Amino acid sequence: TKNTYRSGCFLLCNTGDKPVFSSHGLLTTVAYKLGPQAPTIYALEGSVSVAGHALSWLQQKVRLLPDSRDAEKYAEAVPTAGDVYFVPAFTGLYAPYWRQNARGIIIGLTQFTRKNHIVRAALESICFQTRDILECMHQECGYDINKLHADGKLTTNNLLMQLQADTAGLPLFRSQLMDSTAFGAAMCAAQAEGIDLCKFEPEKRYYENVHYDTFLPTTTEQEREERYGKWKRAVERSLGWVIKQKKTRTHTEENYRMLSSLPASIFLISTFAMLVHSLSATVKS
Repeated sequence: TKNTYRSGCFLLCNTGDKPVFSSHGLLTTVAYKLGPQAPTIYALEGSVSVAGHALSWLQQKVRLLPDSRDAEKYAEAVPTAGDVYFVPAFTGLYAPYWRQNARGIIIGLTQFTRKNHIVRAALESICFQTRDILECMHQECGYDINKLHADGKLTTNNLLMQLQADTAGLPLFRSQLMDSTAFGAAMCAAQAEGIDLCKFEPEKRYYENVHYDTFLPTTTEQEREERYGKWKRAVERSLGWVIKQKKTRTHTEENYRMLSSLPASIFLISTFAMLVHSLSATVKS
């Protein structure tokens, strides 16, 4: 199971050579296929709309950060988020909720809350959203997920990686190759052309030779569950915020709504197309 941390998050769980169709809001997708005679390997995928983008929002919109790269320094200045929870549902919530009517909230503020607490809560929101998806993957796959691999630009934030290990209760392995997603795609493309890039042999567990930084959980199960329970309550507060009202939209508004729906539409259509193609290839073989 691997999570890519960028402006959003994209979590993939390998389910083997048989597709698993989710009833918990996850997408069934193709993980890889190494050659025309090789089996198609499938995965469950969960996507988080707002991850690193929450830090950019704190910098650009509300000016709580001079630079989004300073998030770790600001968050480390306080030992906890001070019971503050940040649900960054700026465009609704993606997996596993798929609720367009959700909106962002920051809850748990007191007179003692500082911007450092809010920055730390923003980092924790990335971890909680990842755990939401991990919980669903566990239910769908029927086995325990015992570790999490991480890559992407945000993984340079050591505090975020430790918070993720603590929130999920799993060892987290950060690849020293930041963009291992692109590297994996290059390996598969080379393999398809008959180029033996890096001597890629899945049965020999090539990934064990890759260097990782390891982050182990430091929290108790009771602490994790209490905090996760509060996160779920905060998510409930964010749902149903948008109430549909009949109004006459301008031409500009209509164009904006159409354009804003394109990324999600392209993502869903391309995933479905790959799945149909792989299933038809499996049937033919």
